[in-house]
Amino acid sequence: MSYKDLFSCENKVAVVTGGAGLLGREIVKALNDFGAKVYIGDIDEKKAGEISEDTGIGYVHLDITSEDSIGKAMETVIRDNGRLDIIVNSAYPRTKDWGKKVEQVSLGSWKDNVDSHMGGYFFCCRMAAEQMRRQGRGTIINLASIYGVVAPDFSIYEGTEMTMPVAYSAIKGGIIALTKYIATYYAKYNVRANVVSPGGIYANQPESFVEKYSKKTPLGRMGMSSEVVGAVIYLASNASSYVTGHNLIVDGGWTAW
Repeated sequence: MSYKDLFSCENKVAVVTGGAGLLGREIVKALNDFGAKVYIGDIDEKKAGEISEDTGIGYVHLDITSEDSIGKAMETVIRDNGRLDIIVNSAYPRTKDWGKKVEQVSLGSWKDNVDSHMGGYFFCCRMAAEQMRRQGRGTIINLASIYGVVAPDFSIYEGTEMTMPVAYSAIKGGIIALTKYIATYYAKYNVRANVVSPGGIYANQPESFVEKYSKKTPLGRMGMSSEVVGAVIYLASNASSYVTGHNLIVDGGWTAW
């Protein structure tokens, strides 16, 4: 094999949960560009349809907060293709009270967010890993965050109505640990599992937040959603064939200070 083909995803079947979201849509497009047959797994059929219309990428309704929805979506993809080679979990479910300060968070809200987000990732991982075990190969990629590795810097939120929800840090740290567990448990079946942990991604946040965040980052700016896709393609392809249980941080150097 030529080294120039290391990053190819040709003839691979991929599902991206949250594939119509900020990061998900970029990941979907990138996997498609690198040759994979991609399915957008999302609850927002309208947004997914807009992406599909431009690219011809497939769609399956997938709500990661529902075990039944996950099962039906996975079964559809596997039935239609006979396999599943790549799953990228980038869905971001959250309750209506998401964003409250820690002293305002109820136990019920905490449970709902941990269950739907981390629980959904777990069930997607297990369903994918079991199919990959049967076929003898596959790669799982979970989206976490730098706030699953380091504590939030709350000073960057001052002067805005934003904060970093307490459940988010716990969930993303849990996803990193879960991925390492999946990686070691399924390694003997040639199934790899890795994490991509982005830093702050620009999404029209308040100007004061963007300025403060940028000053605390060695590269001097927030990331763009398109800058996460290179890490995903690396982990999805044969370029990372000896990489599993790894957390690849894409943060402009935020955690290097």
